[in-house]
Amino acid sequence: MNEDINNPITLEPCEMLDERLFSPSAGRNKGFIAEAFGALMSDCRNIIEIASGTGEHAIAICKARPDLHYFPSDPDPQSRRSIEAWRHHENMQEQIAAPVDIDSRRNDWIEIFDDIDAIVCINMIHIAPFAACEGLFKGAGTLLPAGGRLFLYGPFMQDGQTAPSNLEFDRSLKSRNPEWGVRDIERELAPLGRENGLTLASVRAMPANNHVLIFTKD
Repeated sequence: MNEDINNPITLEPCEMLDERLFSPSAGRNKGFIAEAFGALMSDCRNIIEIASGTGEHAIAICKARPDLHYFPSDPDPQSRRSIEAWRHHENMQEQIAAPVDIDSRRNDWIEIFDDIDAIVCINMIHIAPFAACEGLFKGAGTLLPAGGRLFLYGPFMQDGQTAPSNLEFDRSLKSRNPEWGVRDIERELAPLGRENGLTLASVRAMPANNHVLIFTKD
């Protein structure tokens, strides 16, 4: 492997083998996330992932759920090359579609898909402008059918409170870009969900002071 491939999207150096990127954080949490997905999204089959990053989460989720039809995406070309390399390396081309270029701040991605029952977004909304979060919720409100689900994973505030490590992470993010930051469930995300016909249905604690949030389309 070649080490120290700097990736501004993941905020960490990633190792690379052929075109596959290996994210240290994804290596630590992909199993926990796949397990939570299986427990909370058992009746979902057709999945869009926004900001798929290296593609490792897509592989882990789909290995645990071979019934899925999974559509990864990322605005970063190197990440899309990694996703493509992973799906070929794991011989999962039938289950995982070729990655597409989606920036959730644009409305054009909403027109690409139909017959989708869930959207997944892992570790994106805190390292993107809030407009990306707004676009994600708008897309979910438009694309998802009644009962469809939006699955979010990452660090979150809860009514202004969170673990000290998340507060320090929030300060670090804002020092890099004032438009970034750990988002608040009650003050930012739940209201944004309501604006787009989505109800916060579940908050599941995860390792390292992260959470999975499930929003359901009304």
